[in-house]
Amino acid sequence: MDELITPHGAVPLPAFFPDATYGALRATGFEDAEDAGIPGCVMNTYHLYNRPGARLIKSVGGLHAFTGWRRPILTDSGGFQLYSLIHENPEYGEIRDNEIIFRPDRGAEKLTFTPEKCVQAQFQYGSDIMMALDVCTEPDDPDDVQRRSVELTVKWAARCKAEYEKLMKGRKGPRPLLFGIVQGGGSRALRLECGARLREIGFDGFGFGGWPLDSEGKLREDILQDCADAMDESLPRYAMGLGRPEEIVKCVSMGYTLFDCVIPTREARHQRLYVFKNGMATREGVRREDGRFYSFLYMLDEAHVRDKSPVDPDCDCVLCRRYSRAYLHHLFRIGDPQAFRLATAHNLRFYARLMELIRS
Repeated sequence: MDELITPHGAVPLPAFFPDATYGALRATGFEDAEDAGIPGCVMNTYHLYNRPGARLIKSVGGLHAFTGWRRPILTDSGGFQLYSLIHENPEYGEIRDNEIIFRPDRGAEKLTFTPEKCVQAQFQYGSDIMMALDVCTEPDDPDDVQRRSVELTVKWAARCKAEYEKLMKGRKGPRPLLFGIVQGGGSRALRLECGARLREIGFDGFGFGGWPLDSEGKLREDILQDCADAMDESLPRYAMGLGRPEEIVKCVSMGYTLFDCVIPTREARHQRLYVFKNGMATREGVRREDGRFYSFLYMLDEAHVRDKSPVDPDCDCVLCRRYSRAYLHHLFRIGDPQAFRLATAHNLRFYARLMELIRS
């Protein structure tokens, strides 16, 4: 599949979507993301459900009208975020067979989150790509935990699909897409089973579910490949939460075509800017899965104090078109918010350029 057709336009694949979790790209505006060539953004169903609320967003015309972002929006279900909070501290709630109970203040007040509410909220948001609610695990959780995760993920996916079909009745205009999420932990057999059962339900694409890193923070390539093998190769395969440049290159070779991560925006706020190494901004250069095709510029280094050159002379972002390394260094030193905006715009353009090279 060369492109993904959504109600707000076509997305060339493979593609990277930055995270705008609460409906905002940290430290920059959506106009900078558009200028950088970013084709879509990821927002989070649960977090927006909590603040400012699905009804409020619907009342102002949906997420596109609310945020001013004109291109496709993918809304994650929030299952991973709720799982992470509950896993960290059981006082936050519990994952039951039919629903997730969450207590934001660890007290009596509770939020009941169901597959139906998850899909209803995404319709209220006007999402282009909706994710089914799933149940996450850690790769090394015991077999009974992984089996329960698969059973509930498939059961909840069927409920999400049924609610989606119900809400689509009588609806006019372009159809939003619904993706299922493949769970199974570190078990290839469970991954393949989960994928097969989700394909029977029928979705427009599939996402990698769970945590792709081991205890040392290394990429579990075996799990990612097993999960890719479980998905329909004719549909988009979404490596959820993966976004280091070398990880993207590896995952594209496995068959994944969609990526998201907070990394480019977060690194920019920590004064780390991505640049292609000399001669590596080519189709051949970015095939290097070891990540040696890029490096970081640490903008607070003294080497940049009098450097009149742009961050990357081959980059056409707003930062590199107008400003020098010396000026960006100065902005960071004085704590000017413009430094975060310009650095973020640059990192987003780096990622857009990376995907353009991969697609070429």
